[in-house]
Amino acid sequence: MDPRARPDTLLLAAGWWSGSGVARGALAIHRGKMAPAAWTTALRIDLRDHLVFPGLINAHEHLHINAVPPLRSGAPFPNSYAWIDAFQAHFAEPSVIAALARPMALRLRHGALKNLLAGTTCVVHHDPWHTSLDDPDFPVALLRDFEWSYALAGPNYGPPVCASFAATPPDRPWMIHLAEGTDAVARAELAELDRLGCLAANSVLVHGVGLSARDIERVIAGGAAVVWCPGSNRALLGHTLDPRRLCEAGRLLLGSDSRLSGERDLLEELRLALDRYGLTPAQLLDLATRDATRILGLPGRGRLSPGAYADLLIVEDRGGDPVRNLLGLTRSEIRAVVRDGVPRIADPDFAYWFAAFGIDTVPVTLDGRPKLIDRRLADGALLALEPGLAAGATASAPCFAVAGAR
Repeated sequence: MDPRARPDTLLLAAGWWSGSGVARGALAIHRGKMAPAAWTTALRIDLRDHLVFPGLINAHEHLHINAVPPLRSGAPFPNSYAWIDAFQAHFAEPSVIAALARPMALRLRHGALKNLLAGTTCVVHHDPWHTSLDDPDFPVALLRDFEWSYALAGPNYGPPVCASFAATPPDRPWMIHLAEGTDAVARAELAELDRLGCLAANSVLVHGVGLSARDIERVIAGGAAVVWCPGSNRALLGHTLDPRRLCEAGRLLLGSDSRLSGERDLLEELRLALDRYGLTPAQLLDLATRDATRILGLPGRGRLSPGAYADLLIVEDRGGDPVRNLLGLTRSEIRAVVRDGVPRIADPDFAYWFAAFGIDTVPVTLDGRPKLIDRRLADGALLALEPGLAAGATASAPCFAVAGAR
């Protein structure tokens, strides 16, 4: 992309989710970040029949294993360690061998693209860092400057628990899979973590299915948080935690896990959680936006206020409850996903927006619907990994209303 072609300022005439309701007017983007809507010289785009939401934040992912075929038998398992043991024989399957033989950079990029297609623009990757994650055109933003361990027991994988926790500054998150099960092993893990001195206000515990009501109060009292992955929990364990108390206390996040055990993406997690676990649509959306911003230390994400990154999810305004409508969408119904103020994947009638920023596009279909995608995300090997995404002719469509700089 030629940076000289990029407009400094963009004004979107739209409704947008303010966190408590829909505001309407001019939503301003200046040099890739949200800005006060006081600009007189800008590219203007009429989205008055649309709603704009902040890009979603996925608080738990393993980006590199989304194309690995899942284990199809044995569930429900008593805990994740039993699932790991059962998976060992699965490694000998030719399809698994082939999936793991692909270059790591491609596998990571695929996991990121999977997230982006469903409106997730920032991800927590719970695995070793890889140099490809620093590529300037990596599809999503990532949580950085944090530490992690894999789990208290199980495989000898990842940084040691106590050393990793001790290396984490108190103002940065420390992540660990914990209490991922329904048996006595899982139920005992919070007490063991506390005994090790690793339960603190920056501890972010992933899954937490085995936490008792007393354990949950202990987590809240210590200022820690839990990442809820209901799809993965149901698939592996046949059960998930009751999210209401942690949500009420503001100590809950939402993650998709990978497709190896979880749902297709975070949007699918939100859709399946709607009306199922006692949380309102607005509470569910907060888990993947405002709550994630606060708990993970991501002040530039998950909001549309001035200074935030212009990572946006644009949908049609269908009337009624805007958040309920959003959470009921499939990924192909999203009109556009925007990162740093520019579209990355969008419906064909958003072609002018791409062109205004000098972004070359490739026509694709997403779950049978025509889209345009940033050419930098359209490598053939990458597209081939994602079910439902294929290169193809995109039907022409009239451009939405655009006013040039004036």
